[in-house]
Amino acid sequence: MTVNDVPLISFYQRVVDPMIIMGMLYLSSMLVGVPFNGHALVLMVLAFFISSSVYSHVDPYRAWRGNRMLAYARDIVVGWGLTVALLWVLGAASGLSKLFDPQVLLCWFVLTPVLLLASHLAVPGRAKRAKEVRSVVVIGANDVGLKFARTVSTNPNLFMSVVGYFDDRTEDRWPAGMQQPMLGKMADVADYVRSHNIKMIVISQPLSAQPRIRKLLDELQDTTASVYFLPDIYVFDLMQARFDTVDGMPVIAICESPFTGFNSMVKRASDFVLALVIQILLLPIMLVIAAAIMATSPGPVIFRQRRYGLYGEEIIVYKFRSMTVAEDGEQVRQATKNDQRVTRIGAFLRKTSLDELPQFINVLQGRMSIVGPRPHAVAHNEQYRKLIKGYMLRHKVKPGITGWAQVNGLRGETETLDKMEARINYDLDYLRRWSLLLDIWIIVRTVQVVLKRENAH
Repeated sequence: MTVNDVPLISFYQRVVDPMIIMGMLYLSSMLVGVPFNGHALVLMVLAFFISSSVYSHVDPYRAWRGNRMLAYARDIVVGWGLTVALLWVLGAASGLSKLFDPQVLLCWFVLTPVLLLASHLAVPGRAKRAKEVRSVVVIGANDVGLKFARTVSTNPNLFMSVVGYFDDRTEDRWPAGMQQPMLGKMADVADYVRSHNIKMIVISQPLSAQPRIRKLLDELQDTTASVYFLPDIYVFDLMQARFDTVDGMPVIAICESPFTGFNSMVKRASDFVLALVIQILLLPIMLVIAAAIMATSPGPVIFRQRRYGLYGEEIIVYKFRSMTVAEDGEQVRQATKNDQRVTRIGAFLRKTSLDELPQFINVLQGRMSIVGPRPHAVAHNEQYRKLIKGYMLRHKVKPGITGWAQVNGLRGETETLDKMEARINYDLDYLRRWSLLLDIWIIVRTVQVVLKRENAH
């Protein structure tokens, strides 16, 4: 749930601040007298998405809301420092850092946090709005109501304060861990709200209590409080749960992809930019690999296999051929240690994961993502979807070249059902936790895992 201030802050965190950062890169180029070229445009796009994610996590607005300007300035600088560090890691890993003028970068690094601070302080009225903390009462002392109160107490950016609860049940039925007092029965709500000028009312009642809820809503029409209904959906295993509308009709998403709306644009743009840069940089290596495969074993250079993509639709995934066979039928045997089907050059490619490089073409096509659940052969999907609960939910996002499971020790063969279940649990955890910073962390960890050459055969 959000209040009026939260979309404003989200807008600054995810759009305005990153736009300022992009503009400062262009301005720095002009000040130094260096032409703004295509390399700078790539850096600008990366800076937008990385800073958007960083500032949503560093959250300098928490200090700003409390009028603690030194702490606010510190968080702005820390967030910018993290953004610069992540950009430096990507630049060093890709070699792009050598393509930029050091004077432009220095000017950009120094002036950006100054302008960020100035832009925030120059907007009148924002500090006043940020100090408005809305009083809230919760109708229903139950697990869902307590979860809501705990969320409010741990997130000051919601600008809410839970005053207490109203419930018709006897004290012996109240849940443990109530930090706010019981204020009365449901019949007392309207009078309390009027006399204490309560701003918000959150109704946490099961659908079976509909007659009481209807009566309560009639009584609350004589108040100015905003009324929200907190549905009892937490009994389900939620995945990206949110509210939405279908032609004005409200609906609740219980199980949804994290890549909708703005997140979808962030994911696709970051995938396209990184995949394009990587393809350009690694093209000579890919040509050498192709020549080596042709020279050492008969057969095609590229192995094409049917996999399940977004929403379970079949896609064709590309890999450098590393085996003497190209299985893509009803039965597909996973590669095992010392597998006789693996060619000599194929063993090296699989150990170093270089056989996966053609999948960056899949990313540019929009069939795959750089980070996401690894795609399995169609035959394996049909086998495991019958054995593992929630297996097909991993296909609510595009499959990835690397994933959360792979950097947590589940790379390579999954010879037992327990290992496959563990991989699926990580895949679903990725869907619940996704952020651009998590994607970047997985990419960095993937490089470390590949260099160690663990569980690849």
